[in-house]
Amino acid sequence: MRRVLSVLAGLLAAGLLWEGYKAVGNPEGTVLFGVRVLPRADDLSMPHLWTVADRLGSPELAGGRPVWQVVLDACVFTLGITAAGFLAGALIGLVLAVAMQRFRIVERGLLPYVILSQTVPLVALAPLIAGWGGVLMPPWATVAVIAAYLAFFPVAVGMLRGLQSPSASGAELMRSYAAGWWRTLVKLRFPAALPYLFPALRLAGAAAVVGAVVGEISTGTRGGIGRLIIEYSREATSDPAKVYTAMLGAALLGLLVAGAVSLLELPLMRHRRHVEVVTL
Repeated sequence: MRRVLSVLAGLLAAGLLWEGYKAVGNPEGTVLFGVRVLPRADDLSMPHLWTVADRLGSPELAGGRPVWQVVLDACVFTLGITAAGFLAGALIGLVLAVAMQRFRIVERGLLPYVILSQTVPLVALAPLIAGWGGVLMPPWATVAVIAAYLAFFPVAVGMLRGLQSPSASGAELMRSYAAGWWRTLVKLRFPAALPYLFPALRLAGAAAVVGAVVGEISTGTRGGIGRLIIEYSREATSDPAKVYTAMLGAALLGLLVAGAVSLLELPLMRHRRHVEVVTL
């Protein structure tokens, strides 16, 4: 309940900040030394929140469906791709983390390349992945690969840190019980890694949403929220509130994925605390 209230408070603060800046901000923006440091506050650049809400209930086209239904369908399509990319990326990250924890030479040889992989611009990488997999995979699978590419990194790094977090005395205790590597991993390292894993999964979920949206935009995949943002942006000068409806859908999609990971965290962390109390 506290987390739900904190999210609602954050959304309320963001809305108040938006409307507050629009009320006092310069319609032409704030320019300092020839560089615009604050955005324009006119209706074309920053429509009122109630204007965006009213546009959600209006038809997308004359006689067509309401905008909120179109945005919802696009979010559901992107959510499926995001889920596929998130699961694949999380699995790859877990496997890499376990391998790097098990073999020090793998960590020394692989970890720099894992970090280096995130320095490649996604906008440049997405068309390459689409070209490589265009023959073998459907367009949605190509976008899922892009989402997995962004999602695996926080899981790999966070899980590796968690697996390495048990103290030397704990590992020595497991060796005194004649526990092998696998039993030590399951009984000691995995439980110790949970506080590191779930923040990494939340980051991975948000990264998967970003990857899916950018992948849809870069590959031209139709049906998702990324493509909808591009289509609505063509009407930015005549109907600016319509553009923000699609961006609002993408933002809420990221919050939904992060919230789903948090719901998964609650029972597992509660069980971990129960086990620690029983052990003590």
